[in-house]
Amino acid sequence: MSTSTPGSATTVRHAGRAGDPAQQAYLLLRTVFTAAPILFGLDKFANLLTDWPGYLAPFADRLIPGTAQQAMYAVGVIEIVAGLLVAVRPRYGAVVVAAWLAGIIVNLLILGDFYDVALRDFGLLVGALALWRLAGRTAENPR
Repeated sequence: MSTSTPGSATTVRHAGRAGDPAQQAYLLLRTVFTAAPILFGLDKFANLLTDWPGYLAPFADRLIPGTAQQAMYAVGVIEIVAGLLVAVRPRYGAVVVAAWLAGIIVNLLILGDFYDVALRDFGLLVGALALWRLAGRTAENPR
């Protein structure tokens, strides 16, 4: 006699979706857009990867109270929160990350020295929007 528990039905449903290319893309994007903002946000406190205050446009530095490094601390907190939001609510977190990337792109274009980084961040913005669309698909139609 075979019985089915709710947990086993969920496992079968997830196993059936594991081979779905859209599900795989969703998981890849969700993982990257969770980890990357958190890691980059943490680095705003350590400046191991680069001198982050150097990426702040002078006009922004004049508008934001405190030093450029203090602004980077705030940026780091926002990035960590955005990454955590992608982890728990990817449909909303992806939009937050996309908007954040748009702001970074504008800052870099105004700064004028980092067009290559702005172009890379545009690609990331498109990836975040793809995650948003896939997260909506997953939420509306889990199969």
